[in-house]
Amino acid sequence: MSTTTQTTERGTAVWSIDPTHTHAEFGVRHLMISTVKGHFSDVAGTVIVEDGDPTTAQVDVAIGVASIDTRVEQRDQHLRSPDFFDVERFPALTFRSTKVDRAGEDRYRVLGDLTIRDVTRPVTLEVEGTGGVRDPWGNERAGYAATARINRKDFGLNWNQALETGGVLVGDDVRISLEIELVRASD
Repeated sequence: MSTTTQTTERGTAVWSIDPTHTHAEFGVRHLMISTVKGHFSDVAGTVIVEDGDPTTAQVDVAIGVASIDTRVEQRDQHLRSPDFFDVERFPALTFRSTKVDRAGEDRYRVLGDLTIRDVTRPVTLEVEGTGGVRDPWGNERAGYAATARINRKDFGLNWNQALETGGVLVGDDVRISLEIELVRASD
């Protein structure tokens, strides 16, 4: 889906997320002095594009919450619990695009609905195309980097603990970073 192929493609192109080459990461303040980072390894989804025009993209992504990894198992278990994601009741985060706007050369704003637990809110992803290539096995691939910021409390992730010195254990602002590799489905 590089700029050069966008203008020559006709018809519907279906792209699938390559989970082994896709990274869904987040960062949130801890003790108000540092940032805890983590990632989800279970990412799946599709992007459907009409006539090679990225502004027609229909993005549909699901992330398995049980795959959360912050490098501390006790913290990961707490994040999977009802205090946070409640994995037993809500096993996936989902994002479904509603609109794609061009924001520059190979840059886009992807507006969509993010659902965490049972709460859906609008979110804007700032997306940059990082290139396209045909791999050694003949598959067409495209890369994208995306970022967003959300307030975790907007999605019902309210658990926290006050600190004796003032402030709280977990910040509200969550920075999201995605590195996505797509593979075009065969015609």
